[in-house]
Amino acid sequence: MKNTAQLYRMHTDEHICPYGLRSKDLLERKCFEVQDYKLTSREETDKFKEKHDVKTTPQAFIDDKQIGGYDDLREYFDMGPAGQTGTTYTPVLAIFAVAFLMSLATSFAFTAGFNLIKIVELFVAYSMTILAIQKLRDLYTFSNSFITYDLLAMRSIRYAYIYPFAEAFAGIGMLAAISGYIVGPVSLFIGTVGAISVFKAVYIDKRDLKCACVGGDSNVPLGFVSLTENLFMIGAGIWMLYKAIGNNF
Repeated sequence: MKNTAQLYRMHTDEHICPYGLRSKDLLERKCFEVQDYKLTSREETDKFKEKHDVKTTPQAFIDDKQIGGYDDLREYFDMGPAGQTGTTYTPVLAIFAVAFLMSLATSFAFTAGFNLIKIVELFVAYSMTILAIQKLRDLYTFSNSFITYDLLAMRSIRYAYIYPFAEAFAGIGMLAAISGYIVGPVSLFIGTVGAISVFKAVYIDKRDLKCACVGGDSNVPLGFVSLTENLFMIGAGIWMLYKAIGNNF
């Protein structure tokens, strides 16, 4: 026989509480039979909060004992905090993983056999383009984070606004096979400035900063992964220039 829990959560035409849905799902996964009481108006919700002397909903009850909201339920079941806490490399690692899979898929679809060089080119190009998109979502927030460690952006804030467009141009230029004489210097320049800036901030000045590589609102720590992004761009710039020079001979 399943244990029974009562859950009171806000569910109106204008708002469905996500934590109410998460609480219901958690209780069901813990093998509780959930008596799901929906608070269908703001007035009904306010009356419930006043009656039980609580400030928020949802509220869960187990064995006639008030447990509380979603975080309280997780604590009751000896679970850790929900979501990501503290600094994490997850966002940038997810981008690199998806970019790599995209490069494999593209190579498989449009090239004959296994071409390692082409896969690496596509991986770098996709990575740069996706990272540029993350920055372009909110240029102001990105620039606020970027100017705290990039040496050129510290001197000229306008560079912080140009940078994501330059990164996107380099990535898309690689995908479009635009002349390395045009795309290569851009990638090489922003990568070199970025690498020097990250190395100085992290390894010389020993500063504890968040990286703006996936946007200014991320919790990605500035460090090795950030340096790797810039080394990718340096390598891409050199490679594109090398290919362009080779095509002239």
